[in-house]
Amino acid sequence: MAKEWGKRGIRVNVVAPGAIATDFGGGAVRDNPQMNEHVASNIALGRVGEADDIGGVIASLCTEEFGWVNGTRLEVSGGQML
Repeated sequence: MAKEWGKRGIRVNVVAPGAIATDFGGGAVRDNPQMNEHVASNIALGRVGEADDIGGVIASLCTEEFGWVNGTRLEVSGGQML
């Protein structure tokens, strides 16, 4: 899609989030302190992500500063499993 739509000035990227404290998986990472701590211990930044950590990245991809980013998978995980 990035190659096809790029000719029309449309950029196509994907954001791959790491562990985020949301309802996903029944909210286990968010609601279970032991699971949250275990997951956080495998993240270089030392914590589980929040929805705002992902939203800001997505919003940034829509700016002119990221205008040359196309066809990219952007991992947003805080350095999970490094």
